[in-house]
Amino acid sequence: MRLTKQTNYAVRMLMYCAANDGQLSRIPEIARAYGVSELFLFKILQPLNKAGLVETVRGRNGGVRLGKPAKDISLFDVVRVTEDSFAMAECFEDDGMVECPLVDSCGLNSALRKALNAFFDVLTQYSIDDLVKARPQINFLLGLTGDREPRRKPTIAAPAA
Repeated sequence: MRLTKQTNYAVRMLMYCAANDGQLSRIPEIARAYGVSELFLFKILQPLNKAGLVETVRGRNGGVRLGKPAKDISLFDVVRVTEDSFAMAECFEDDGMVECPLVDSCGLNSALRKALNAFFDVLTQYSIDDLVKARPQINFLLGLTGDREPRRKPTIAAPAA
């Protein structure tokens, strides 16, 4: 299964907001951090806002922030909001156009459904918070204020000769 670019950047936008520790994030800043257009992010923002994953504040000093704690937003929550279809084969589609005589008792259909459910189960196990905490340098990498300096590995002095 391949997720859309919209889902990819929806997750990234939520990660940015989580890393920004509850402060309002501005779409131009997020777009600059990821190298995508503001218009594209505004398009993604609408379904995230409608689902309560983010909240927006209008006005000159407005922006966007998480609609609930990052630990309570699973990857499945994001995928469910941003993906249009989970049809892995034409027999998953409910358009009545499938002409296969095995459609109601097909082993492939059953196997693909199990695979899709396993995929969803794994996504429910990971939160936006998990993704942000897994990267201690995320604030630096995204250009956020705070921990601006990357943590450096300690150097080991060479033994004296």
